[in-house]
Amino acid sequence: MPLSLPDFIARWQAATLSERSAAQSHFNDLCDLLGHAKPAEADPTGAWYTFEKGVSKTGGGQGFADVWMRGHFAWEYKGKHKNLDAAYRQLLQYKEDLENPPLLVVCDLDRFEVHTNFTNTIKRVYSFSLADLASTDPTPTCPLPPLEVLRALFTQPDRLRPDLTAAEVTEEAAARFGLLAQSLHKRGADPEEAAHFLMRLLFCLFAEDIRLLPPGLFTQLVARTRKDPEQFNALVQQLFEKMATGGWFGVEKIAHFNGGLFADSRTLELTSDDLSVLSLASKLDWASVEPAIFGTLFERSLDPSKRAQLGAHYTSKEDILLIVEPVLMEPLRRRWVEVQAQAQGVIDKRNATADRAARTRYDQDLSRVLWAFTDEIASTRVFDPACGSGNFLYVALKRLLDLEKEVSVFAASNGLPGMFVKSDPSQLYGIEINPYAYELASVVVWIGYIQWLRDNGFGSPTPPILKRLDNIKHMDAILAYDEQGKPVEPEWPEADVIIGNPPFLGGSKIRRELGDKYTQSLWKLYEGRVPAFADLVCYWFERAREQIGCGNTQRVGLLATQGIRGGVNRKVLERIKETGDIFWAQSDRDWILAGANVHVSMVGFDTGAEQARTLDGIPVSDINANLTSKIDLTKASRLSENANIGFKGPSPGGSFDITPEVAQSMLNASGNPHGKPNSDIVKPIVNAADVMQRSRHYWTIDFGPYISQEEAALYEAPFEYVKHHVYPERANNRRKAYKERWWIYQEPRIDLRKALVPLSRYIVTPRVSKHRVFVWLNKNTLANDANVIIARDDDYFFGVLHSKLHELWALSLGTALEDRPRYTATTTFETYPFPWPPGKEPQGDPRVEAIAEAARELVRLRDNWLNPPDASEADLKKRTLTNLYNLRPTWLDNAHHRLDRAVLDAYAWPHDLTDEQILERLLALNLERAANNKPAEQNGSRSGNLSSVPEDQDGGEIEDE
Repeated sequence: MPLSLPDFIARWQAATLSERSAAQSHFNDLCDLLGHAKPAEADPTGAWYTFEKGVSKTGGGQGFADVWMRGHFAWEYKGKHKNLDAAYRQLLQYKEDLENPPLLVVCDLDRFEVHTNFTNTIKRVYSFSLADLASTDPTPTCPLPPLEVLRALFTQPDRLRPDLTAAEVTEEAAARFGLLAQSLHKRGADPEEAAHFLMRLLFCLFAEDIRLLPPGLFTQLVARTRKDPEQFNALVQQLFEKMATGGWFGVEKIAHFNGGLFADSRTLELTSDDLSVLSLASKLDWASVEPAIFGTLFERSLDPSKRAQLGAHYTSKEDILLIVEPVLMEPLRRRWVEVQAQAQGVIDKRNATADRAARTRYDQDLSRVLWAFTDEIASTRVFDPACGSGNFLYVALKRLLDLEKEVSVFAASNGLPGMFVKSDPSQLYGIEINPYAYELASVVVWIGYIQWLRDNGFGSPTPPILKRLDNIKHMDAILAYDEQGKPVEPEWPEADVIIGNPPFLGGSKIRRELGDKYTQSLWKLYEGRVPAFADLVCYWFERAREQIGCGNTQRVGLLATQGIRGGVNRKVLERIKETGDIFWAQSDRDWILAGANVHVSMVGFDTGAEQARTLDGIPVSDINANLTSKIDLTKASRLSENANIGFKGPSPGGSFDITPEVAQSMLNASGNPHGKPNSDIVKPIVNAADVMQRSRHYWTIDFGPYISQEEAALYEAPFEYVKHHVYPERANNRRKAYKERWWIYQEPRIDLRKALVPLSRYIVTPRVSKHRVFVWLNKNTLANDANVIIARDDDYFFGVLHSKLHELWALSLGTALEDRPRYTATTTFETYPFPWPPGKEPQGDPRVEAIAEAARELVRLRDNWLNPPDASEADLKKRTLTNLYNLRPTWLDNAHHRLDRAVLDAYAWPHDLTDEQILERLLALNLERAANNKPAEQNGSRSGNLSSVPEDQDGGEIEDE
């Protein structure tokens, strides 16, 4: 018969029994009260629900959980009025051996605390007493009726899952602090001082919720001085002083924190409105913030230049682990397997003898083996040379601590006394140039470390709680100057592993973003090692390669955009393979950069000591410099026979484009002083979107490459338009030629124009596009620099370009922007070996005509689909090349298959070749042609090794890919 609630409360309020005498009776009575089966009734074998569940403590030795129910809870009893925190710490040490139950319960017969232990959620504590069970209302410390909480333990543990995830709490906390940062910024606070002050406030909130500060101390300080900012500033300054040294703050004793964060007690004035924001922030669960994303979010909230990214996506812990696991942890995990085997040998010998003295010696041997391995873990140094706000460093430290904990559990399960973890933030090294991120890095690492200790039952750091992290430096990682002003490489620390996410900045943007002096110094310092116009990330790759070469590091894992695989960027990967090797890579991976989804490559490299090779999660025998594993297309050369055919479109460098209405008014105008029409220089313009979507019908004012200012002015209306719209843009251009010849396109592409003179039409494809599509344009229409132009007007050439063979080659040799592959006039076009060298196609050959006919049919069918007669305007908007190739109807597939077969026939190759076989044959043909031809001379060298010049170089101008 179920026990009544009043009887249960009365019985246990009066009880004075010890924990040992009372625990099981108390729990059995609770089962009677709730009408739930007792452990011995429900599970006589004790397999999934039992009293006294044996466990191994992470701190060493054996223990017992008072009650355990698989998938529901672990329960620890204490005698009346005993310390429940101590009971909770015990459960934290047991939880791995208890299969990580979602709820951890501690009880002293009168008080109950139910701690949530759900993955990826904030921690919540449902706290109530025996007397509270009589109420059907929630209590201040229990948002559900207490009796319902106890019922949920047995029947619906998910009902107690916190609604908020740790990520959501972190996002809200960052948003609150963003308001404070914005307020200080508006009042002219120094950015670095503001960041440092806000970090101290932030840490106070965290320390309070994790009980390193007295509970409620900081929250009450804010609440009681909210209308008196002057008093708040005075009191918080006193608190900072006590946190620096330890001591009494009023009637509360403050622990010794220090660590640089509280090295001084300076404050910045906050307003009443600021304190209201801080008061709201104090109500959040700061103990549950997620360090893996904490730094990124708070950097955005503190840094005015990044505040617009608040609310955008961020790099998750799982993304960071993609690099941390194979580069940092894999060798340690292999070593742990070896250590376990060695330890098991000692354990077997110990268990085989009954001699007490011998068993003691074996225990000592076992302890030495395990302690030696924890020393290896704790001495592993991790360096992030672009550490940002410390996210990679935190994740690395957490993984090291997790492995140490595995060792501790292994020791405990084999009868050894307690082992403590030795890994700590002193193993981490970083360099960061952004002052906001630099301030955050140490805080992120310390918060993560303290959280880990708490969540795993290892207590708190010994005082001072915050040791100084001088290993994280505020400096430039790739360029410094000596006392004479000469560019030098900044010193990097020795470290076992280098990991990180260096800044992504296209090579053509470096000068614009970092200035002329910086760019010239960088190029001079790294001359011969990193090509000019390489992306900024390449300098981190080269420095890391050097660190391996001089023995300062063993393994490296860095991120880059996919551009690292091609063009001049690939030179750094080629150098890595010359002096060492790539052992792990992700060739194409989604990543979050400044809130935007981009595609990146990840590269792990070393001296060549690592024997295993893994590419995109698959074991391979070798990884090429373009991050492929089989056919090494980086060996392909530019072919002189392809020179002077493929070009990037002209670059305007100003607002030359005009609307159809403006264009029509110019075309209709008459009365130019020289009597010539404006149609000479007002031409239709096409960008990449015009090619793949519906045309905007825009026009451009193109005076060509040679016309003088006096001659241009004779085209009165177009010239005045350019003078009004373009001249102000070009007047401050850093390049003299662009500034002085402001009425002319910035890069008119003279060689392109010469190549187009004899043609009536030409071939165009977007430089960046999801689908590799080619179209025809009339020679009077200008395709701008968003396109690559092929100066041929024959259907045969169009057909080869649009074949599967050429597309495979372009995809394999090109890089990508997000999910849109790039096409370039150099890397992808000039390297492609056509069936016959351009210009040497056999006239009248039926194979040539078969390709031409298939190409004409493809274009005819496409044009009919794009522009059907009597189609509505709404229907026409949907009929784009992008949508067509997304749909890829059967008729389109058939047309392409016909074309592919004709092109394969031209090469005299079978129709059933695999993609890999096609690429193998094309590479062989490329190398054969390259060996038989002299390099072409155009704009410097346009042939030879693929990384010899930047992609799409033209007249010294490099534009971002």
